[in-house]
Amino acid sequence: MIILTKITLVMMVSLIFSIIFGIVLIPILKKLKADQRLSEYLEEKHKNKQGTPTMGGLIFIIPTILVMILLIIFNKIIFTTSLLIVIITFLSYSLIGFIDDYLIIKRHNNEGLSESAKFILQVIIAIVFFYLFMISGNEPLLWIHTLHIKFDIGFLYGIIILLVLVSSSNAVNITDGLDGLASSLSIIAFFTLGIITYNTGWLEGYEELSLFCFSIVGSLIGFLMFNLNPAKVFMGDTGSLALGATMGSIAILTRHEILLILIGIVFVIETLTCIIQRVYYKFTHKRLFLMTPIHHSFEKKGYSERQIVKIFCLIGLIASMVSIIFGIIL
Repeated sequence: MIILTKITLVMMVSLIFSIIFGIVLIPILKKLKADQRLSEYLEEKHKNKQGTPTMGGLIFIIPTILVMILLIIFNKIIFTTSLLIVIITFLSYSLIGFIDDYLIIKRHNNEGLSESAKFILQVIIAIVFFYLFMISGNEPLLWIHTLHIKFDIGFLYGIIILLVLVSSSNAVNITDGLDGLASSLSIIAFFTLGIITYNTGWLEGYEELSLFCFSIVGSLIGFLMFNLNPAKVFMGDTGSLALGATMGSIAILTRHEILLILIGIVFVIETLTCIIQRVYYKFTHKRLFLMTPIHHSFEKKGYSERQIVKIFCLIGLIASMVSIIFGIIL
């Protein structure tokens, strides 16, 4: 009962902080003209979103960190190495996204950080992650829980960390194309990760990581109030990169890197359709899908944004329930 009380309290406080911060921040972003630049390939109905402020990820990033700081100050949780790793990842990727968003706004186009600059920053974060991971007593194991298989891959695990962080952060970023889509799916994913993490009793600081997940859930619910169609603010790269990388970092620490594919199945599908479309077009000069990411294909088929979000969230919810079975029971 104590942990349920903590979870409820953390989610509630995070939700309240997020709503308050959203009410304060959105007018400031509008005043600063921190508006989203939309692709010219999007349908006409997206054009009315021009001028909607971005960088809204701050609405759930700052409250989440603030709640964790308060928990530490009041000795409700212990500041473990695992929590440090996740917080560093969360803030580092949000900073990368913030810089990217800032450059896009400043230049008045969609050209933010270069791909090489992003990659270099992500490599640095992965190195720091791997170092802290190893000095905290973890082993570089590729661990498939369900099959009871462990592979000790040594320093190559650092590359696994980089791949997971890069792929997961970009997957959420790609999915963030409709009002409320990425935020709704992230709520489901982090709620699932929170449950699975709390049942990873062998990990130092597992309870702290679980509460961190639920704090993000509460903050995201608050953010969703401003992000549902019609959105008053977009999370931008500031939010999407931070969310994706944090999902990846928690999956790594709890040894559920492979299960993350199922937990974030919609993010995976969105990313795969983009890759398949590019490869198919390169060899055939034709498009396999009407438009990618795949949610835009649904739009071209006549589905509304709200219908697409509902369908995708249902898929995400089913996948998450199956993930909990594999992550805890099996």
